[in-house]
Formats: sequence, structure tokens, C-alpha cells
Amino acid sequence: MTRQFGFRCQAARAAVVLAFLCLPAAAQAQKLVFVVRHAERADTGMSQMKGPADPPLSARGEARAAKLAEMLRESGVSAIYVTEFRRTRDTAGPLAKKLQLAIHQNPSGDTGALVRKLRGAHANDIVLVVGHSNTVPEIIKALGGPPVKIAENDYDNLFIVVPATGTTTTIRFNP
Repeated sequence: MTRQFGFRCQAARAAVVLAFLCLPAAAQAQKLVFVVRHAERADTGMSQMKGPADPPLSARGEARAAKLAEMLRESGVSAIYVTEFRRTRDTAGPLAKKLQLAIHQNPSGDTGALVRKLRGAHANDIVLVVGHSNTVPEIIKALGGPPVKIAENDYDNLFIVVPATGTTTTIRFNP
């Protein structure tokens, strides 16, 4: 089941959606997983062959990361996972700082290991995962969610997945 909302006041709406989705989850799966693609890169999405191998976020990307932190600051996130790339760490950084949480790194090419970590170490937690346009759909599917596609220039989807049921809600957010 997929729901999609486009709200101007995403922070308030996210809290409502979160409350609705935080129904008791099965013990074998996380309570809730927020999955988001990293924010905009400073190289404006150029091929990594032409630009820096691991670019930082652009000014818009930094604003988006700050918006994400504001939206999720009272969501109950207790763990944050990113890939080995700076743009995922920089996207998660403002929330990690607000919540005083360590950022855990998982290789971008190993969705299976990430899902095993989530199910093992965070069985009843609310977790944020920051990935890429090609890994976010894999992560959502591995957590029991529906197929999703992310365009190369799409940075504004926050997917909320309830692994116990596969329910997935999408909130679009802009800085």
C-alpha cells in the first residue's frame, strides 16, 4: 500500500503520518524506517568521471538536509545509516547533530547487509537511512515496500516504511 502526500507544512503532516504509521509492528522488523535519497550534490549531478569523486552538498542540498533534520527532530529516530559517500553523511549530519546520534556507514552496494543490520540491531527502533537514486528503491523493496523509481534529478522524496506491513508513505519536501 502506498500513500503520497504533497504538503506545504510537511513537518506537521509528517508528525501526523508518523503517529498513524507507528502502529504496533511485528518483533522481527523495525517499527519504522525513513528512507531518503541524499540531497543535491555540489557538482549538480554531473558524471563522477567529470566532477569530484565524492562531492559535497550544494547550497540547496545543505538547505534540504537542514529541512530533513527539522522534519525528523521529534520523530523518535534512534539510529542513522548512510553509505560511504560524503553526500549521504552530509544529508544525515544535521539530524545526527540535533539528536546527538552516531552515523553508521554501510557500503552502498550491500543492501542485504544493511537490512540485516536494521532487523538485528534495531528491531523495535525508528531509523533513518540515506541512500542514492539506485539504492533507495532496493532498500524499500527489501523492507517489504512497493517498487519505487527515483529520477536522476529527484531529491524531495521522504519514504516512510513500516517493515511489518510493507506500508509505505511518501512525503515530498523542499527546503
